[in-house]
Parts: sequence; structure tokens; C-alpha cells
Amino acid sequence: MLFLIYQQDRDDGEATGIRAATRDPHVAYLKKHSDIVVLGGALIGEDDVERVGSCLLVNLPDHAAAAAFASQDPFTAAGLFKLTTVVRMRRGVWNPSAAPHSAEGN
Repeated sequence: MLFLIYQQDRDDGEATGIRAATRDPHVAYLKKHSDIVVLGGALIGEDDVERVGSCLLVNLPDHAAAAAFASQDPFTAAGLFKLTTVVRMRRGVWNPSAAPHSAEGN
């Protein structure tokens, strides 16, 4: 089953340096679970630079497993997020070729 994990950084997340300090463990966590992570990336602020959250699409058997996956992310464990939402979704339109070819959106 597909689950969308939507997470908003706490308001002082950038200032505290939590995201920068835990980025490497977060990326390692996602790589370790590459068999279930369909898509993931940072949410970007209006300035096109600041990271304001994270969004993941994961394939797991149930809501409890998806919530557990989200709670074990190093960003979550470090207290980066003020909000985490886990919701089940189904694949409708699937067009990965329409996605940008770079992290910057090009």
C-alpha cells in the first residue's frame, strides 16, 4: 500500500540547525529503506532555498508500519517536525517522465 508522509519543520527548525545536523543520518535512513521509498524530497520555501519540511511516498503493508517508519526517521527523532501526517493513497496517474531531472527542478 502507498502512504504519503507529509512533515512540516518546526518554525525554528532552520535556526536551530537540526536539519543540517541530521541530514546525513536522514539520507542514510532513506537509502537503507530504498526498497520501500518510492519518492522523497524536501519541501522548499517561497525563497526557493529554505527547506520547510519533507514529503515521502512509501510502500508499506499498513498505516501502523508507515507511522513507525516516519517516527524512526532521524529528522523526526531529532525533533525537526512540528507536524507529521501519514495518509494512505492509491496510485492513479503515474508519469515519472514528467518529473524534473534535477533536484533544483530543472
